[in-house]
Amino acid sequence: QVQLVETGGGLVQAGGSLRLSCAASGRTFDSYSMGWLRQAPGKEREFVAAISGSGGSTLYAGSLKGRFTVSRDNAKNTAYLQMSSLKPEDTAVYYCAASNFRLPQILPREYQYWGQGTQVTVSS
Repeated sequence: QVQLVETGGGLVQAGGSLRLSCAASGRTFDSYSMGWLRQAPGKEREFVAAISGSGGSTLYAGSLKGRFTVSRDNAKNTAYLQMSSLKPEDTAVYYCAASNFRLPQILPREYQYWGQGTQVTVSS
């Protein structure tokens, strides 16, 4: 079993930056890929970014590439999502998730473990 805890959400003005962290406990951290997904009110959960177990491979939602950066520190059992040039439409609950697949995954159903989510609100 893997437990995930996200931190770092909050309120930020448009154009600002935030870094989300996801601390993991349980299984060997580098044995699974990590993903970030988000869900805005009234919308389905959508893929944001993902990183392989080794950290050598990443995937991004096309519209977010260049503004968001996913990374991980396997020595600290932590994954990160650096978000910059934030826009009001980035407002959502952000979830980190872990997948038993070592390569980055896009679909929510490929993730077996989820954090509780952290709210990110971008004001205009």
